[in-house]
Amino acid sequence: MLYSTTGGLRSVIATDVVQLSIAMVATLIYAIVAVSKAGGLGGMIEQMTALYGKVRTAEILSFTPTGGEVLLPFLTLIGLQWFFQMNSDGTGYLAQRTMACKTDQGARHAGFIFTIAQVLLRSLFWLPIGIALLVLYPYDPASVGSETFVASREILFATGIKDLLPVGIKGLMLTGLLAALASTIDTHLTWGASYWSNDIYKRLVNETWLKRNPSSKELVIVARLSNILILAIALIIMANLGSIQKAWYISLLFGAGMGSVLVLRWLWERINLWSEFAAMAASLIIASAILFTVVGEWVDEEWMRLLLVSVTSTATVVIVTLLTPKTDEKILNDFYQRVNPPGFWRKTAARLGLDQELPSRNLKEGAYLVLSTAATIYLLLVGIGKLMLPAPDTSILPALTYIGLGIVSIALWWKKVMA
Repeated sequence: MLYSTTGGLRSVIATDVVQLSIAMVATLIYAIVAVSKAGGLGGMIEQMTALYGKVRTAEILSFTPTGGEVLLPFLTLIGLQWFFQMNSDGTGYLAQRTMACKTDQGARHAGFIFTIAQVLLRSLFWLPIGIALLVLYPYDPASVGSETFVASREILFATGIKDLLPVGIKGLMLTGLLAALASTIDTHLTWGASYWSNDIYKRLVNETWLKRNPSSKELVIVARLSNILILAIALIIMANLGSIQKAWYISLLFGAGMGSVLVLRWLWERINLWSEFAAMAASLIIASAILFTVVGEWVDEEWMRLLLVSVTSTATVVIVTLLTPKTDEKILNDFYQRVNPPGFWRKTAARLGLDQELPSRNLKEGAYLVLSTAATIYLLLVGIGKLMLPAPDTSILPALTYIGLGIVSIALWWKKVMA
């Protein structure tokens, strides 16, 4: 909180570079030590088979659901967590970093590097750690599902550090964990401070209600004070959570209603302030009803709950958008000229005398890049993961096929992203 408050975004980015390096190196060392203690990559699979049987081991090592009855819940969860969540448009702390870049090209490269490091490399470090801990600390299948079981398995990552790593490496890994924690906290503090100072204090309190323009010094003071408030709220919430999984679940549930409006506000010129308020209100009401009323008993599956929140919230957003006044044309014109958004902006483009088809072409190109780059990351992650940790009695041919397709698919987007 201290360096985020006093140094702002520049100090956050500078420290995060060091923190990421420490965390990645420490995690790689942890993976090597844990796998070695568990008997090596091949030995781990043999021990898992002995502990859990071939069928269960194959299920654990699978990247997709093994039963047809769980395919729909799986696809729903993946789809909802991709689109219907609080960061679905790349906003917040992700946008904060890219907007700090000097050029559009630099921002594009930064997004590419982040995706490789966050989704591909870090996952490939974590996978062998998770399997090694399953071997070194086997679980009782009868206890699966309880909150006590979840919490006990979550703590194993730290237990492995305490039990498996030698002095020095243990300290490095703990430093890496603290670095990961700090980089998350400082990012969210500066992100939250921008909301409190610019969106709430400057725009709503001063410009809308008090009809005045606050000074830069005022905004900095409000931003710094908001850091203290945000951290205090976070500590209160943290003290009342039983497990990390519960925290993720609550976050996903409340965020499921926000995903559509966060994306639509970039793609559809008709979205207005009331649309976002409607999404927040609908998400808060429905999620609270699921968590604290009998609605949660009627809809007890996690994927059904997320689907209910997202569908209801999206319907509310569309209805409220169509029933409320359009955003002021001057604001839309300024936004379009500054951002050049993709999607459904024909009227705004026409007003400005610009190419009306450009937004739709940009949307098509953006969708193409999303799908092609995602395919590359997925194919490489699954292929390398299967090569490192193959299921019992399986060929390496599928893994090599995934890797080959992933490498070939790079040609689909490389020039557009790296130009």
